[in-house]
Formats: sequence, C-alpha cells, structure tokens
Amino acid sequence: MKKKLFCTLLCTLMSASMLFGCGSTKDSADNGNTPDAPDTGSEESGTDQTDTAADAGSSESDTDDTSAPDAGAQGGSTTDTAKTIAISMPSESVERWKLDAENMKKGLEAKGYTVDIQYADDDPKKQASQIESFLAAQADCIVVAAADSKELTTAVKAAGNAGIPVIAYDRLLMDTDAVTYYAAFDQKGIGTAIGKAIAQKAGLDALGDDEYKTIEFFMGPSDDPNAAKLYDGLMEVIQPYLDTGKLVCKTERTSFEHTAIADWSQETAQQWCENYLAGYYADEELDICAAAFDGFAYGCKEALLKAGYTEANWPVVSGQSCEIAACQNILDGTQSFSVYKDSRVLAERCVSMVEAAVNGTEAEINDTEQYDNGKMVVPAYLCEPVVVDADNLQEVLVDSGYYTKEELSAAE
Repeated sequence: MKKKLFCTLLCTLMSASMLFGCGSTKDSADNGNTPDAPDTGSEESGTDQTDTAADAGSSESDTDDTSAPDAGAQGGSTTDTAKTIAISMPSESVERWKLDAENMKKGLEAKGYTVDIQYADDDPKKQASQIESFLAAQADCIVVAAADSKELTTAVKAAGNAGIPVIAYDRLLMDTDAVTYYAAFDQKGIGTAIGKAIAQKAGLDALGDDEYKTIEFFMGPSDDPNAAKLYDGLMEVIQPYLDTGKLVCKTERTSFEHTAIADWSQETAQQWCENYLAGYYADEELDICAAAFDGFAYGCKEALLKAGYTEANWPVVSGQSCEIAACQNILDGTQSFSVYKDSRVLAERCVSMVEAAVNGTEAEINDTEQYDNGKMVVPAYLCEPVVVDADNLQEVLVDSGYYTKEELSAAE
C-alpha cells in the first residue's frame, strides 16, 4: 500500500516538473526574439496592415502574403510603398508647370509612390532650399525643373553625394555630374519648328526680288540652356532669309544676347515691343514677332494693340506652350501659332525614368550627344513638339482630350 502511494506521488511530481519546463521554454522564446514584431500568423492582422498601407496612398501587390510590409526584414522582393518622389517646379503661376506636376503625380501615385510637389515661385534660392529639404527628408528620387540652374549646383551635388538620383525635367541642370537623366522636348527642334512656321505663314518663299518682311525677336533668358538651343534651331531657318534680305530686322537685334529676355518676363517683352514699334516702325509696319514663349506673345499683343494694329495689318506672332490663353488668341487671330508640348507624354517619360533610377535599372533614352552640361553629357529622352494653329487646334488639343471646349471658352 505504501509502495503504491509512493509511486502515485512520484508520477504527480514528474508531471508538474514537465509542465513547468514547457512554460519556461515558451517564455524564453518570446523574450529572446522580436518582441515588437507584428503577429503575421493571423490573416486578419495582415489584412489590416494592407488596408493601412492603402489608406496612406500606397499600393500593395495582389498576393496573399499577409506578413508585415518590412522588405528589409523579410529579405524578399520590395514594393514601392515606402518610396517618396520629390518634385520641384519653378512656378505655380505658370499653367504648364502645374499641369506637368499633376500629370507626374498621377502617374507616380498610380504606381504606389508618395509624391511631394513644391513650387519655387521663380526663386532659385528657394528652389535650392527645397532640394535640401527633400534631401533631409530622405526622398528616394528628386525631379527638378530648374528656375535657374546655376543656383542649384550645390544642392544637386549634395543629393548626388547622398545617393539620391536627380532627374532634370524640361530644363537641363548645368555644371554638375549628379544628374541621372534628362526628360525634355527637343528644344532645338522647337526652334526649328517655329522658324518653319514663321516662314510659311509670312510667305517668305513667295516674296519677289525686291520684297521683304520685317521681323523682331523675343527669345528666352541667356542663362537658360534650353533658350539657347531654341534660338539655334530658329536661326538655322531664319538666318538665310536675313542674309538674302528677304527678312529685315530694323533694330538689328538678332544675336541671342541681344534678344534674350531675363526671367521669361512678359512685361519685358511688352516693353521691348512698344519701344521697337515707337522707335523703328513708326513709318513701316512690323510683319513678324518671333516670340519663343506664349507669355512673350501676350506682351507683343498688348504692344501691338496700343500701337493701333488691327486684323488688317496684324503681324505673324509665334509662341510656345499652347497655354489656354494662347489657344484663345490663336482662335481670335491675335497669335498665329504656338508649339504644343504634351505634358502627359513628357510626364509619362519622366515617371519611367524615376522607376529606373530608384530600382537601379536602365531607362529608355534617345539622345546621348546634345546635352553637355559642362560636367557630363546627360542621357536624355527628347519628346517631339507639334505646331498648333487655327487649322489643327481642335484635332490636336481638344479631340486628344488635352483641353475641353469649355476650358477654351472660359478663357474668352
């Protein structure tokens, strides 16, 4: 009887010891590994994390993986949910910069990126500060349309040193080897297109031996490399007419330095045109305003109206950007044409460059020769511009969905 009781007591003690040992092992495992790691074994927990990421503006891949979205901890493929793309534009007051920024934002957010857009109010020092703030915030890629490239060199270099890819948008970043890609329209091609359209609309090739047309030039800033390229393209077409006397510039201001307008100022263009009309064209009409930008065309329009020009003697007036106001002027005959640069196409190209840059792959480029910024030849993709006048405005701008009829009517 005693022996049976002793055996029973021994079994009880052994069972208690085993249970205590199991409990100790579990506590040790919980305290020795990742105490703050989320519970990834629950399907509900994984769903909550995915929903949270979606609410934050990110996109997850359509898989059944319910683990926490810590790519580094998992050691597997990454998603773009945590990547931020910073965009610095020169000005919010210029319509095309807002359109370009919004088109890029849409494209990038559709791919799961977070997008931070800032405008520099045409202040290069402010833009440099913005780039520095992007760097401090550890942006994964920075897209810059420069207000004034020479003021951004230090900030762009700092981004390059930090390993952050920088993409120049529409305006080349100069004197730095920290530029990954350049997305732009063919600026020299834009100048060539403007020159050809001027020649056609002014009927230069139909002039008789003793006939000529008068022309004055309104070009972009001398410190903007895009403006210089546009001028080069324009003069490839126009210079032969000047050489043969078919075109006469009565101010003799035909060099890039003499025709460059600082800060793309519409007010300066208007003042120049007023001075030219009063000082050189009091006894002879001005036939052509070769303007490199829609804003310059607006300034010329105001000067021409003040000088008493009418539909009967209105000159050929060029432009660039196809802003809504420019389109309305084209329709009412006070601007002959503008150059259309579909920002949707350029934005799409820039988005693909961003993806390549942040993922370490090669972006598609189509120019490796033209864009020497003083430190390197920047790999570029150049989009093709289109000349828009009253004959094709509906097809190119409205039928394509770039503008609606209501938007053009609202500009009246």
